[in-house]
Amino acid sequence: MPLQQTNPTATNAWKQLEQLCKKEATLHCKELFATDPSRAKRLSREWGDFFVDFSKNRITEESVNLLLQLAEEMSLDDAIKKFFEGDVINQTEGRAVLHTALRAKKDEVIWQDGVNVVDEVHQVRNKIKEFCVGIISGSTKGYTGKAFTDVVNIGIGGSDLGPFMVTEALAFYKNHLTLHYVSNIDGDHVHEALKQLDPETTLFIIVSKSFTTQETLGNATTSKNWFLQTAGQEDVPKHFIAVSSNVEKAVAYGIKPDNIFPMWDWVGGRFSLWSAVGLSAALGIGYENFEKLLDGANAMDRHFKETELENNLPVLMALLTVWYNNFLGAETEAIIPYTQYLHRFSAYLQQGFMESNGKRVDRAGLPVTYQTGTVIWGEPGTNAQHAFFQLIHQGTKLIPADFIGFRTSLHGDQEHHDKLMANFFAQTEALMNGKTKEEAASELELSNNTAETIEALLPFKIFPGNNPTTTILIEKLTPHSLGALIAMYEHKIFVQGVLWNIFSFDQWGVELGKQLATTILAEIQTKNTGSHDSSTSQLIHKFLNK
Repeated sequence: MPLQQTNPTATNAWKQLEQLCKKEATLHCKELFATDPSRAKRLSREWGDFFVDFSKNRITEESVNLLLQLAEEMSLDDAIKKFFEGDVINQTEGRAVLHTALRAKKDEVIWQDGVNVVDEVHQVRNKIKEFCVGIISGSTKGYTGKAFTDVVNIGIGGSDLGPFMVTEALAFYKNHLTLHYVSNIDGDHVHEALKQLDPETTLFIIVSKSFTTQETLGNATTSKNWFLQTAGQEDVPKHFIAVSSNVEKAVAYGIKPDNIFPMWDWVGGRFSLWSAVGLSAALGIGYENFEKLLDGANAMDRHFKETELENNLPVLMALLTVWYNNFLGAETEAIIPYTQYLHRFSAYLQQGFMESNGKRVDRAGLPVTYQTGTVIWGEPGTNAQHAFFQLIHQGTKLIPADFIGFRTSLHGDQEHHDKLMANFFAQTEALMNGKTKEEAASELELSNNTAETIEALLPFKIFPGNNPTTTILIEKLTPHSLGALIAMYEHKIFVQGVLWNIFSFDQWGVELGKQLATTILAEIQTKNTGSHDSSTSQLIHKFLNK
């Protein structure tokens, strides 16, 4: 059954939230803490080794209750049930959305078209395991009998961002294999990667559901031509494997059928890292760690599926986005992980959120009259503090931010970790409290400034504060905790889509530019330009006449 169609602005909760936001927009978090000694405890949730503190957000008991009422009026419980039961909730593409099945336990049952997909998933997981063991142990060798030392993942979008992020995030757990990721059709990207490699010891993974993606096939062909400079066509099957639904095209390319890993129609690209798309990550960190990643995601799936809305982490996080985006006028959300290992995390989530919920029509095909997807961005702390925090502290924009930190350092350097976490806690406190005129004046006086200097500098030293943050404190960055963290944000995406009455799992907006690029490429290659607007025509002619 499809998801229910309800215009959120027609609900009672939405109308009441519109009135409430006028009052709560003027509230300062400092005042909320001053009048409620139990606020921090009451607005925090603990799950496994996650501690999530929502208390530094611009919310009150009244706004939280109305947001939960909105979730009920939008039939969120029913949507979650349909999601996990494999209903065709990706309606415009006629597909179920079952990336949760990719991390399901072996004894779980999830039916799709009369087939328990969990059985198929575990068959592929066993194939991934066997392949990883062969490559990592060195028993599977290249065409000259040497063990593999390097793995190149060739893909783009979800076929690159997810496994690349996981490989970087879990670098502490990596083995002897060196991973490389090639995505951009810019030839400089692939050629820079190739010049580091030895064809005798390099494995290439071509990741493309259709095996027709222009960027992926272009980079794959360049890589194969480079390989064939020292090897023969008969050696290609030992060094090139594929993750694809199009077995025929992959075989025609020179890949053995046994070395083609399947992709399913019911998994969107941006949610596919849990499948064979994550093969490169599994090779880099070892299959056991990859399985722990899946187990962590599965644990979060069960939390999301089984927990009441008021204690459900992805639900609460999504409700906050709706509050800020639709009622307080925020347009972006920053994600700030305080670990260098997660330096690709916000880039990964950009695709997840912005490709999923960047929609202008609702599930009835009608233009929405309210804001939908937010802009997702961020960098690791403390680098971010020296880059864009000035804008958050003293700028004119409301930017809710998630701070992600870990209690335990992986390398055990406590001195470094204490400094890192001191900044982690200090920034959320500073963003909330700010600095008053009186506090700024007192500081200037203590520095023996003259009254004239104090008066001149005072406006620049004031911080209004009241900048909202959610703090996610996790025991340790492990494959299990990373899996749970990624899944938490995945489910937040789903909840947002339900509340905004949009289809989160199609991506028609990605197609238009691709179609036009195909047309223009033919024009560039033939030097026979077609009809375009005057700006585009001018630019193409400028390029051709270089």
